[in-house]
Amino acid sequence: MSLYNKVLVLHCIPHYVIIFKEGVLSMKTRNYLNRCGRMSVIILCVLFNQLNAKVETMVEKNLYGKLPDGREVYQFTLKNASGATVKLINYGAIVTSLCVPNRNGVIEDVVLGYDSLQGYINDQSYFGAIVGRYGNRINKGTFVLDGKEYHLTINDGENHLHGGKFGFFKALWDAKVVNDSAGPSVAMTYVSPDGEEGYPGNVTITVTYTLTNDNALKIVYEGKTDKPTLLNPTHHSYFNLSGSLTTSILDHKLTIDADSITEIDNRLIPTGRLLDVTNTPFDFRTFHTIGERINDNHLQLQYGKGYDHNWALNSFNGKVRKVVEVYEEKSGRVLEVLTDQPGIQFYSGNFLDGSQKGKGVVYQHRTAFCLEPQCFPDSPNHPNFPS
Repeated sequence: MSLYNKVLVLHCIPHYVIIFKEGVLSMKTRNYLNRCGRMSVIILCVLFNQLNAKVETMVEKNLYGKLPDGREVYQFTLKNASGATVKLINYGAIVTSLCVPNRNGVIEDVVLGYDSLQGYINDQSYFGAIVGRYGNRINKGTFVLDGKEYHLTINDGENHLHGGKFGFFKALWDAKVVNDSAGPSVAMTYVSPDGEEGYPGNVTITVTYTLTNDNALKIVYEGKTDKPTLLNPTHHSYFNLSGSLTTSILDHKLTIDADSITEIDNRLIPTGRLLDVTNTPFDFRTFHTIGERINDNHLQLQYGKGYDHNWALNSFNGKVRKVVEVYEEKSGRVLEVLTDQPGIQFYSGNFLDGSQKGKGVVYQHRTAFCLEPQCFPDSPNHPNFPS
């Protein structure tokens, strides 16, 4: 049995009261695999817990577009009384928008996204998606499980990335509004067949989004498989806490509670070694801006074209602990990540190049970052990596 929790917290720092008085956005996930092969993940998001706000929640369902084969895609808008909103589509179980307040109460979108369904159909950057079955890279798309060698779809040079060419993020999930005493909910289910992208076993995964009456967005993942398989899904939103999606994220201040990273080669595949971050640009054990050392002459930065690495988190003991904090000074927004996972992938938007457009802007180089708690990349091929 394995057990992990992931927590993501986003709140704003007001001028005159303590951090959690003005607003908070948090996520928690719990994932376990029992003897019956059932996996459950719970994510809890608390959105802008404004003092004295009336509790009024709603969910709207609208046709978002149609796939080339005619299947319909729907958008669900979860809204609370404070005005904070989360928008989701059942294509890729994607978060298309996350609007939260700054220190002055101005509500702005803090994630990248597209203007229409076609943008997400064409997308190869995983904007806001659930990725899987295995988040991150697997060397040459090959692994051995119970003595049998499996070959996965190759979609990242000679490697396998984020579940393959289609995986979860290109799937149309069955979606329905469900009753939940905690608040309005949307459940999304996808059946990943045996052999999809090369993975063994049929996997049925359900993601349920609930906006609770205490301003929480709860996301519950449940998965079942009929044979041993790999399952390491993660969420892939691109964040810019400034509220201006054209603004560089290089002045965001970051801490990561990790003494080492997993060293990578020029294909971004772990070598199997852990690299001590001391006296390197990867030492975020105290606050540094993202851009302070990103262009240093360091081989690992050259390989990643910036930060695109897994940090081996400290104090890994299966319990939730705070591992990351990001602060954007002008808006006052803070992003905190808590997890019981052994690693977190920090990606500094190095491959954003102006070719992606959405929300009325062009997404330029390093205008967003990703934080993805997970097992180490390529861990099926490294017995020394925690799993």
